[in-house]
Amino acid sequence: MPEKFTPRDRARTQTMAEIVAIARRQLLEQGAAALSLRAVARELGVVSSAIYRYVPSRDDLLTLLVVDGYTRLAEAVDAAVLAHREKHGVSDPMAEFKTLGHAVRTWGLRDPATYGLLFGTPVPGYEAPAERTNAPGTRVVLRLAEVLTMAWIDGAAVLPEGSPLPDVLRSELDSLAQEFAAPPQADHMAMLFHVWAALFGLVSFEVFGQFGALNKPVAEALFDNGLLSIAAMAGLK
Repeated sequence: MPEKFTPRDRARTQTMAEIVAIARRQLLEQGAAALSLRAVARELGVVSSAIYRYVPSRDDLLTLLVVDGYTRLAEAVDAAVLAHREKHGVSDPMAEFKTLGHAVRTWGLRDPATYGLLFGTPVPGYEAPAERTNAPGTRVVLRLAEVLTMAWIDGAAVLPEGSPLPDVLRSELDSLAQEFAAPPQADHMAMLFHVWAALFGLVSFEVFGQFGALNKPVAEALFDNGLLSIAAMAGLK
């Protein structure tokens, strides 16, 4: 039977959504270090003590924002990749990789404050709880693993020859393979991590202004060229 929600459950869900929305605005305007439960309570229209019934601490508020950010990013990426598949109806790993990369870039440029919280400078004194953030935080790389694994298995991508993996790394990557859509070999698993780092490094440089003041067409061309380089590194054709 479907789970039933009481009016109290619905009211709590609505309040939590409002808390996250207020905190997201606060993050944009003041940065993660200045997040304040008292300020959230004030905007929510409740006494400061009441907010602790929903969010026990500032760290819990940060965790809500981290989970929300990872989830929204993953949903944007999934929607873009799945829409491409539905529209074209055929497997095209290169096109899907580009679609995934552009979805990450678009989301990061649209919400640089949250992107910075997820992938920028750590907030002093805060450590994200793995049991709450690992699942949403790995959704994008799992989608990336799916796209690349499909390409490697189908022959749409062939890894270029590289240096042999050290035994200690090969052993660890073999144990991780099942978590990441099981790339065919440890060498593929290593490449997945390299592609992941390269893609988010490219996005981060643009989001955080490390390329300097590039006009929009130049920035888009640079990103497109970077995606092609990363794809070539993974053997995508």
